[in-house]
Amino acid sequence: MGRWVTVGGRYELDPLSRRSGGMGEVWFGYDKRLDRQVAVKFIKVSRFPDGRPDEELARRFVRESRITARLEHPGVPTIYDCGSHGDDLYLVMQLVNGCSISALLDETEVPIAWAVSIAAQVCSVLAVAHANSLVHRDLKPANLMLCPDGTVKVLDFGIAATLVSPNATRLTRTGEVLGTPAYMPPEQAMSGAACPQSDLYSLGVILDEMLAGENQFAAPTALAAMRNHTDIPPRPLRTRRRDVPEGLERLVLWLLAKTPEKRVPSADVAYERLLEFCHDLPPFPGYVNLDTPHPVRMYATVVGRITPPAESRNRRPTDPVRPARIRHAGGTAQIGLHDIEHARKDAEALKAESRFSQAADVLAEIVGPAAGAFGSMSSSVVNLRIDLAEVLFLGGDYRRAAPEFHRLAADVAKIEGPGNNLALRCRLMAANCHAAVGETSVALTQLHRLLTDEQRFGADEERVLELRCQIGLLEFGSGNRAQAKRTLGGLLSDLERRYGQHHPDVGKVREILENLDNR
Repeated sequence: MGRWVTVGGRYELDPLSRRSGGMGEVWFGYDKRLDRQVAVKFIKVSRFPDGRPDEELARRFVRESRITARLEHPGVPTIYDCGSHGDDLYLVMQLVNGCSISALLDETEVPIAWAVSIAAQVCSVLAVAHANSLVHRDLKPANLMLCPDGTVKVLDFGIAATLVSPNATRLTRTGEVLGTPAYMPPEQAMSGAACPQSDLYSLGVILDEMLAGENQFAAPTALAAMRNHTDIPPRPLRTRRRDVPEGLERLVLWLLAKTPEKRVPSADVAYERLLEFCHDLPPFPGYVNLDTPHPVRMYATVVGRITPPAESRNRRPTDPVRPARIRHAGGTAQIGLHDIEHARKDAEALKAESRFSQAADVLAEIVGPAAGAFGSMSSSVVNLRIDLAEVLFLGGDYRRAAPEFHRLAADVAKIEGPGNNLALRCRLMAANCHAAVGETSVALTQLHRLLTDEQRFGADEERVLELRCQIGLLEFGSGNRAQAKRTLGGLLSDLERRYGQHHPDVGKVREILENLDNR
């Protein structure tokens, strides 16, 4: 683009502002309708051999954009719009003024307190994101901006997730390892798997680099960097910077544990530990302007004095209360079958437009009254509950979807028997939800029990093989190499017998096993 180009009929792109990145390009421009500066991120679109764009990627892009737009936090740039320009996909967002942490590392030594402050602010963003089942997947210094008021912005949430196929149970997709090798957690390097603890590992690499002045995992090639993450123990910080507090060194090593289960359990915990080391931030001239009071710091100072009751500090935030639209008479909801069907049709229309959050609101509002009026196991209510669980899953709200699937599985099993196909499917979806939010041990326990029951109830072989594949990949992605080797080693001969030696799934399992043998 060598001249001013208008995108979406309203966004003028500055032809001199183009910045290339790993997943696309960023342009600065103007929103003609609202007369404000914006940043426009274009996403690289993969194409099929015949030149056609990947339409599934476009649908994922819209889905992830909407999920990201729900992430309300001062440390995340506001998403204004998304769309397509020709065959290109774009995201319009708040223009952030500041210095990227990658530029900061190139230009100066970062004071310890500021390095910790930056990491703590990122943790506050991750805490909200992870609570909403959103994993960044590509945290790196270039995606963090230090603003003149001292705040930090986390960029590119949802971008990496757009490019990952949601069909995580298929082995043909495990080659899609996205992210930046120098900051990539071992499980992502090995299998493409990512969970909340994956973001914490990447943050540990960034914090270690800010404190030591170099990325200890960097290498001349992407493969060598990934091998460093999977094979080389991290070096303690105090061997490279003597004034780093011992407790901070231990925290960084905890973040850099090779397996997710051995890392800091959550961004909330990491945040609390980091606060111990970022009191009395010193002046940081050239990067943070402390000459005059800044409205953001004034605001944060007051809010920071709010002290919640001790018993509520570790409690997860509740879902927002939304105004009810169900008719009430004498305090009791009045509902008929036509109301259920109307809600399902409304939700289906919203789902077709990828408006999953709104569809979930429509269904959640009516599920309780419908169950009270007709019973939770009436066919109409069961269908309503299935719709709700599925739309929560599609919208990436795995923490709300998991209990919905659990309840459905238990209720259907009571009525129809434990071998009922719907009950078994709901159990699988519940396990997938737990895996998606990083609860790997829970997911594996549920999948192993499901596999036993599927075999006991005579499920077809293809379904059993796919479940075994999923278990092996989850073990592999979580860093449990020995168990993954046993699971996938036993699976390989069965896949060869069923599909032949040249099937993609067979090749991928063989590739993973060779990888495990070489370590």
